[in-house]
Amino acid sequence: MPLVTTKEMFEKAYNGGYAIGAFNVNNMEIIQGITEAGKDLNAPLILQVSKGARAYANRTYLMKLVEAAVIETGLPIALHLDHGDSFELCKSCIDDGFTSVMIDASSKSFEDNIALTKQVVEYAHDHGVVVEAELGTLAGIEDEVNVSAEDSSYTRPEDVEEFVTRTGCDSLAIAIGTSHGAYKFKPGTKPQLRFDILEEVSRRLPGFPIVLHGSSSVPQDLVAIINQYGGNMPDAIGIPEEQLREAARLAVCKINIDSDLRLAMTAMIRQYMAEHPADFDPRQYLKPAREAIKQLVMHKIVDVLGCDGKA
Repeated sequence: MPLVTTKEMFEKAYNGGYAIGAFNVNNMEIIQGITEAGKDLNAPLILQVSKGARAYANRTYLMKLVEAAVIETGLPIALHLDHGDSFELCKSCIDDGFTSVMIDASSKSFEDNIALTKQVVEYAHDHGVVVEAELGTLAGIEDEVNVSAEDSSYTRPEDVEEFVTRTGCDSLAIAIGTSHGAYKFKPGTKPQLRFDILEEVSRRLPGFPIVLHGSSSVPQDLVAIINQYGGNMPDAIGIPEEQLREAARLAVCKINIDSDLRLAMTAMIRQYMAEHPADFDPRQYLKPAREAIKQLVMHKIVDVLGCDGKA
């Protein structure tokens, strides 16, 4: 099975009341852990690559690793550019074989966002590729994305119809209370997604797939392991998983997951190296890291996304 676009995935997800996991990938072990989980649970997957990951791992290596995952699993897998910040980057990914790209012009004015998004959409659609756009601005830090809390803003539902109509985008990332990165809410607070915004957006865009960025839920057991073995990570909480599951039952068809994967890999490597200080074989410490990613992704697929058995 070749790489697929998200079009059919999202139609099924919207009608079925579940979401597809969009998991950020940076190397072989992360791709293996994610796709092994998907295969075991017969779940569709979106593997997404940021600008930083593409520069780190080399565009050719990443493409071939993802192609290998498609061959090994036989799953419907979409390859997506996460937070593309220019037409040139989106074009390069489309030309390389990505089946989906995101153009993030949310920091620009409404008119400039429309203009850049439309430019990407026209090129992408000419090449059979789908486009995700963004309205509203999430706070937090993730690769090249760095937005302060003061500069963040909720999506305005009254803007979405005009934006989608004028750009022709295929899905829309909105800001309803999530944020990028792992440490985004102080202990004692109770994060609450703005379901009123989500419901109003879905009313104005019936049947249209909505995307949530910044949706990691910060597994505290992994933070504890990291701190046990020399880390200094503050306590924090993410979006409660039950709220993400409720969003998936509504119009949200794609939920991005990145920080959780990094925490899982880092925790297991720290633990292994602390318990086996004389070991210098990368295969030995990357093996439990890969397994931790697999188990985390299986949990997300079943308990958060609800897309197990939907491939």
